[in-house]
Amino acid sequence: MGARKRELGDLTSRLGAAHARIAELERELERRAVRDELTGLANTRVFGRHLDEAINRSKRYGRPLSMALLRIDGFRDVAPRHGREAADGVLKAVASVVGDQTRGSDLVARLGDDEFGVMFPETEDDQAARCFERVLLELEVLHVGPVDCVAASIGIAGSRPGMTSGQLWSAAEDGLTTARARPGARVVIENGADEMTLQRERNQDAANGLVEALTQRDRYTGEHSESVVALAVCVGRGLALSDEEIEQVRMGALLHDIGKVAIPDEILHKPGGLDEDEWRVMRQHPEIGERILRAIPGYGAVARIVRHEHERFDGSGYPDGLGADQIPIGARIILACDAYHAMTSDRPYRVAMAHGEAIRELAQGAGTQFDPEVTEVLIGTLYGSRQMGAVASAPALAPAVVA
Repeated sequence: MGARKRELGDLTSRLGAAHARIAELERELERRAVRDELTGLANTRVFGRHLDEAINRSKRYGRPLSMALLRIDGFRDVAPRHGREAADGVLKAVASVVGDQTRGSDLVARLGDDEFGVMFPETEDDQAARCFERVLLELEVLHVGPVDCVAASIGIAGSRPGMTSGQLWSAAEDGLTTARARPGARVVIENGADEMTLQRERNQDAANGLVEALTQRDRYTGEHSESVVALAVCVGRGLALSDEEIEQVRMGALLHDIGKVAIPDEILHKPGGLDEDEWRVMRQHPEIGERILRAIPGYGAVARIVRHEHERFDGSGYPDGLGADQIPIGARIILACDAYHAMTSDRPYRVAMAHGEAIRELAQGAGTQFDPEVTEVLIGTLYGSRQMGAVASAPALAPAVVA
């Protein structure tokens, strides 16, 4: 009898454990039905249901409602290059940044492999755009293992009278498509006939204002930057960079000396060479330029180019002593183009170098001061071909000095 009671007790215990496990699995299934497993955010089904409810309230009470879609640029390359763990880390980090920058009343969801959605109740589309400008600033300084500086494109739409949730979602998708198609466009508000690209238009005006301010302080530096732009863009195309990368090179070339607005006049306008202390001050301008550009949403990649424009291929440059592929390709391009233009320009303390001499110096600096591939394309651009054998064998000159 005692053995039978023990058996019944064991069976009851096992049944209780089984019921507990079933309840646990049911809770897990319920959680997975409403949450993305990796990020913990709402999933597509929950987002769609809440959007339906929100747009009905918006219609009933005449209150604003906005929706945003964010897609991580180049995400599909992360796992093949750095592994699945790094890719998952990027997704979780982006989810965290978006969550931190939104309100408790907003709904954040993961809608696809590299896509996130946010529903903004009681919010106009321009307010939602300002939120995502903050998100972009955070993403641009994000470091996730081997991944440095996450870029994203955002489409935003606001509800209009008579609009359904499906139409609102489609409008946000249209904005996202536009943002991804236009180099430099990061946030696009799609509102039917009137479309506004914030990063491509408003921030271009800000960048132009910075260039004008620099030109007013030092006309040579401002005009020099504009001259470097065309050459740098040609080299970028010769290297088969993407449209987005070429746009970053263009803006980096235009703004590479912007940090000089903070350099004292007695150093900036000194007619002769700089002494050691003056060089120490002058060499701060890439870091100053980076700080200025970090304040402009969407300019994180450009800011990084500006910071590293004086790094040398052999690692002996400044401010961080980066070398070879550690240096952003845009910075490597601008360094070579900057050096060529500086060498072939008259300055108060020296006459311009002849075109042939400048090209020989570029060739001799390949592999030490300059990226060899960039140098080859630059010389090919200047000569109208990619043949540099004749200049590569020329006698060495002193290294190009560009402040």
